[in-house]
Amino acid sequence: MTREMAIDIDGDGGERFATITDEAVELLRRAIGVPITDTVEPWCYEATRDNIRHYAHGIGDDNPLWCDPEYARTGPYGTLVAPPSFVFALSRILSGYVGGLPGVHAMWAGADLHWHQAIRRGTELTVKAHLKDLVEHQTRFAGRAFQQIYHVELSSTAGELLCEGDSWCFRTERDTARERGTKYDEAKERPRASYTEEELREIYSHYDSEEIRGSVPRYFEDVRVGDELPTLVKGPMTVTGFIAFAQGWGGLYIRANKLAYKQIRKHPGLGIPNSLGIPDVPERVHWEEDLARAVGTPGAYDYGPERFSWLTHQLTNWMGDDGFLVRSSTQIRHHNIAGDWIRIQGTVTDCDADAPGGATVTIAQTAYNQNGDVSARGTGVVRLPRSPR
Repeated sequence: MTREMAIDIDGDGGERFATITDEAVELLRRAIGVPITDTVEPWCYEATRDNIRHYAHGIGDDNPLWCDPEYARTGPYGTLVAPPSFVFALSRILSGYVGGLPGVHAMWAGADLHWHQAIRRGTELTVKAHLKDLVEHQTRFAGRAFQQIYHVELSSTAGELLCEGDSWCFRTERDTARERGTKYDEAKERPRASYTEEELREIYSHYDSEEIRGSVPRYFEDVRVGDELPTLVKGPMTVTGFIAFAQGWGGLYIRANKLAYKQIRKHPGLGIPNSLGIPDVPERVHWEEDLARAVGTPGAYDYGPERFSWLTHQLTNWMGDDGFLVRSSTQIRHHNIAGDWIRIQGTVTDCDADAPGGATVTIAQTAYNQNGDVSARGTGVVRLPRSPR
C-alpha cells in the first residue's frame, strides 16, 4: 500500500488525501470472487451472554429475549438469542472492513441479509466472504465513487448456515467530497441541533411508550396490508452513543498502543495524522468533528451498521418472540450527525400466507431526521406464527 496524504486537517484547502486511481481500481477488480482468507479477526467468535447483551445495549435495545436469561428460558428458544444484527459483531467484512484503494475513504452504505436460524447463546461461528462486485457511480457527495460489495456467509461450527447476504461500502475521495461535493450544502448551512427541556421531553416520551411485543404472539391472521408499525425513535445522537455501539460491535480499526502501531504498520494508508501528528485511523470520523468535516460530511456521524440495527430493532419489537426476521435490506441515505434524532416508520406492504417456511409479512421502513431528511430506507420480511383459532 502507498502512504496516504493526510496533512493539515484544519487547513484551508488543497489536496490532503489519497485519490482513486485506475491502477488501484483494476487491482481491486482482480479480487472479485476470490475467497478472503487473510482478514482481521472478528469482534466476537461466539454468542456469549455478555457479547449478546453488550451488543443489544449498544443499539439501545433492552428486549429481554436478548438480555434476561430467566425470561429467555421460557421463550421459544429456551435460551438467550442474539438480535439479528449481532451478525455485524461476527464479521468485520460484513461491517465494512474493505480492502484495496489504499487511503480512500470508505462509508458503509447498506446490506441485504437473509437469516436462516436464530443465533442462540453459546453458538460458535465461522465466516466465509468474498468481494462480489465493484460498481462505479457518479454521486453528489463526492463525484466519482465506487460501491464495493461483499458477500458473507455465517455458519455455526456445526455447519448450520445462520445468515448470508451482501453488504457494501462507497469509496470516496475525501478532498473531492469536502471541496466539490454538493449533497450536504444545505445541511452544512443549518445551525446544529440543540434542544429545550420541552423538546427533549417530547423525544423521550417515545422511549417511555416504546412497545416490545415480547411473549404475546403476533399472529399472521391479525395483520393487514397498510398496518403501521409503532414509530421507533433514536437519539438525540451523541458521540457517547456512537461509542456505545462501537463497544458492542467492536468497530473496524479501534486499537490501542502496540496493536494500533501494528495495524498501521501493516496498512500504512490507514493512518491519518491527528492534530498532535500521531497517525490514527479514519474511524475517528465518528467522534472527531474536524476529521468528519475534512472528509466532506457536516460533522461526526453515526455508524452505518448501527443504522441497519435500528431498523431491525423496530421489526423485532413488533414481531414478538415467536416471530422470526427472515430478511432485512437497508440503504443508508443521509449521515446522522451528533445532535440529530430520527423517527423510524414502518408499513405492512404484503402478506404471504404461502411463503416457503411459513407465512410472512413484508414491511417498508423509512427513517427521517428532525429536518425531514431521509436517513435510511429498508425492507423487512418477518415470519409470523399462524393463529390457533
